[in-house]
Amino acid sequence: MKVVLINPYELGRQPFALAQPAAWLRADGFEVKCLDLSIQRLDADDFVGVELIAVYLGMHTATRLAMQCVPRLRQYAPGAHLCAFGLYAPMNQAVLHELGFGSLLGGESEPVLHDLAVRLREGTSPEITDEPIVTLAKVPFRIPDRSDLPPLSSYAHLNMPDGTQRTVGFAEASRGCKHLCRHCPVVPVYNGRFRIVPVDVVLGDIAQQVAAGATHISFGDPDFLNGPTHARRIVSALQRDYPQISFDATIKVEHLINHAELLPELAAAGCMFVTSAVESVDDAVLTRLDKGHNAADFNTAVGLLRDVGIAMSPTFVPFTPWTTLDGYIALLRRLIELDLVYSVPPVQLAIRLLIPEGSYLLRLDDIHEVVDPFDPEMLGYPWRHANPTVDALQRQVEQLAATEPARPREELFAAIWDAAHAAAGRRAPTLPLTPTAHRYPTCPKPGTAAPNRPHSNSPVFRETSPHDG
Repeated sequence: MKVVLINPYELGRQPFALAQPAAWLRADGFEVKCLDLSIQRLDADDFVGVELIAVYLGMHTATRLAMQCVPRLRQYAPGAHLCAFGLYAPMNQAVLHELGFGSLLGGESEPVLHDLAVRLREGTSPEITDEPIVTLAKVPFRIPDRSDLPPLSSYAHLNMPDGTQRTVGFAEASRGCKHLCRHCPVVPVYNGRFRIVPVDVVLGDIAQQVAAGATHISFGDPDFLNGPTHARRIVSALQRDYPQISFDATIKVEHLINHAELLPELAAAGCMFVTSAVESVDDAVLTRLDKGHNAADFNTAVGLLRDVGIAMSPTFVPFTPWTTLDGYIALLRRLIELDLVYSVPPVQLAIRLLIPEGSYLLRLDDIHEVVDPFDPEMLGYPWRHANPTVDALQRQVEQLAATEPARPREELFAAIWDAAHAAAGRRAPTLPLTPTAHRYPTCPKPGTAAPNRPHSNSPVFRETSPHDG
């Protein structure tokens, strides 16, 4: 029986989320075709004789792209059973069922997806229900089968200071998260639980990617230090087996501080940078998001990483219903003070809070005063700020950010700086930036970064130009 697994989009990374179920299905004799629509196009020939199409919805953008693909999937394989799996499948059940998806799977979905394929192969019609199937039981992970995915050279790469590039592989050491940040899409599905991927499976996956040319591994865990002991084992094995390989990971500010003793080990093993969802420098906003850190902790985390030669790549949600113009300007000032201006893509300064179905944000009493009814096209609850000037500033910053990379980053930051002060009715002070002191984008080589090296010298991902699926 033929199965097609589809990934609409995943930030320029070769998708683990297709390779893992592909390993399960191929081990049981299924003919599997993997399609990554950020690199490949839908082709009618790929759907001849297909009985099951499973689409991975791990991101909001991926879900919206998948919705656009459904008419062609129906055209190419009118008799195939449509299944959606991933975080955004159970969160958008009403919309997806209306589009024709018969099965919606969340959490640890590989066993359920495998069982669904077996029933179809045996001629048993799968039971269609209005409720998604969310499974959080432990999964016997297999080494992912990446054999028919596009080569790693087709995906993101890392620019190095000597002008060379590193080919990036992508691995997962854990799934889910033990934290309950209200705005996070992981929370409605996993509800504070996480599952580790065994060390031998992670190392086996890394091994095949190194053999395929990877010289840097990006760990895609929601938080690499959810299980610090497990992370330490992964890092130790990586350093032992692949001392030449660098890596990066996503880690909460809270974990960077609470597990500061692990940071030297990460640096020694080749960790070049850490992505951390800082989100805001306003304590009132951080409390509503239930982030687990305060604004001062951001400074502490940056310092801890710099002390061991690891760069921080902070991400933000600057525009929320509780954002003030003074608060937005304070964020820009903080980036200047911490020497992070060159490390934050301008689009990060334009991000607007997304409130999807099932979000824990909907549990806040004051959120219902600003949200409109659920919009099935945007897959979220639209909201409006009490101060229209804040919404206007967000749109202006978004337009400015769209001009990168045609404009230098410092020039865009200066434009955003001026726009924010103008929105607040104030004259913008002279911007204290010194572009000649920075070589953007560059990064230190693993193991050679000097302590307190400015994060502006951190590595930068560049993606190949994707085309529409």
